[in-house]
Amino acid sequence: MFKNHLEVLDYCKQNEIEFVDFKLLDLAGRWHHLTITTRRFNADTIENGIGFDGSSYGFLSVEKSDMVFKPDLSAYFIDPFNDAKTLVFMTRIYKVTDKHIRFESDPRFICEKVESYMKTEQIATRALLGPEFEYYTFDSCQYRVDPQASSYAIDTVQAGWNAHKAENNNGYLVHHHGGYHVDRPKDINFDMRNDMVKLLEMIEVPVKYHHAEVGGPGQQEIELDFESPIIMGDRSMKVKYVVKNTATLYNRTATFMPKPIFGEAGSGMHVHMQLFNGETPLFYEKGGYADMSAIGLYAMGGILKHAASLMAFTNPSTNSYKRLVPGYEAPVSVCFGTANRSSVIRIPGYAIQPNEKRFEFRPSDATANPYLCYAALMMAMFDGIKNKIDPIENKYGPYDINIFKLSEVERKQIGGLPSNLHDVISAIENDCAYLLEGGVFTEAIIKDQIEYLKKEATAESLMPSPREYKMYYDL
Repeated sequence: MFKNHLEVLDYCKQNEIEFVDFKLLDLAGRWHHLTITTRRFNADTIENGIGFDGSSYGFLSVEKSDMVFKPDLSAYFIDPFNDAKTLVFMTRIYKVTDKHIRFESDPRFICEKVESYMKTEQIATRALLGPEFEYYTFDSCQYRVDPQASSYAIDTVQAGWNAHKAENNNGYLVHHHGGYHVDRPKDINFDMRNDMVKLLEMIEVPVKYHHAEVGGPGQQEIELDFESPIIMGDRSMKVKYVVKNTATLYNRTATFMPKPIFGEAGSGMHVHMQLFNGETPLFYEKGGYADMSAIGLYAMGGILKHAASLMAFTNPSTNSYKRLVPGYEAPVSVCFGTANRSSVIRIPGYAIQPNEKRFEFRPSDATANPYLCYAALMMAMFDGIKNKIDPIENKYGPYDINIFKLSEVERKQIGGLPSNLHDVISAIENDCAYLLEGGVFTEAIIKDQIEYLKKEATAESLMPSPREYKMYYDL
């Protein structure tokens, strides 16, 4: 961590850095950036920041759109992709007043506030999150969304649909749902993933492992080591940055879309969660269900109670709900179980040591703004702990069976997640008080998120699709 601008400039000199880059996050979770030369970096950069238009980033519920960002001197890395050596800082957003104050709806600030709330309420001293990033890489991607024409097309040489082609075909193709842990020569992305992981480790994103995933046409997974919400938010953004830019260097393209291919496995961002007091794990208690403590059960109860409204921040795209359908191992049942991949919450059966005891929220995907996703999950968890929401008493489980194999009558007795953004909007409008506790989330950012979701849902519902032409054109 740097203490002042002089230490930054000294670091730049020692490492032959030419530019300083600042990453800003919009409401949807995309990075934007602004760059200056090292010559322009000074005490004023840190103390007074650099101005920008906040309304262009989706933050609409503010008195004035003029804002400033300041570098977070504890969060930086050297960009591995730029030709000119560049030092990158994460940023903090401030409102422009007589005295700059933090912008309450800054997603990184919300993650900071959720950790402070946890400690102030004496729930825990440390929260650890461990996301799994699933994504696809393709050779090409084309799409068109015009009034008179709408289409998309993706392709990759490894896909089973290319089995008939004569060119670039060695017969080692990965067929439908056949990609899980495939080895060379079918795992054509192995070298690329190794490069991704080496770059991630270089910029302080420790990786647990990586592998090919179920989806035959190039689905893969990178799983990270555990960290606190704010640091994990930064690392999540770095993962998407490195994956997409490395794919580009290989003349390929990567997407974190939850459902880029009809009928094929979708891509999620499962989030493992743990709480500690000091070094004492709070989710472990010998003899409880799956050796889960009462606090651990309450934490799950809070998330299950608020599952529908959580999706406003964990699954904010229309494409999210093309993944969250029965089958394809999609977690659509609002319940919990041990080693159960069809439930919203899964307790890993292999995590048996006290310091490993955790649960996994499975519906979320990487179209989420990671900071808002992690903070929302934490607030639901804290609500469950504070109000002792027992998931067993509330009939959320446990279900240690594949729910998709139950009869339709039995499945209906288990609540389901919303199936579209319209239902999610209704859920968050009626269930957001738990997010506002302690001033962690603001009414403004919830309002902005609702407006964003409404815009997305309306746009999708108004657009004719190629399938509709096939089904109805001749009627």
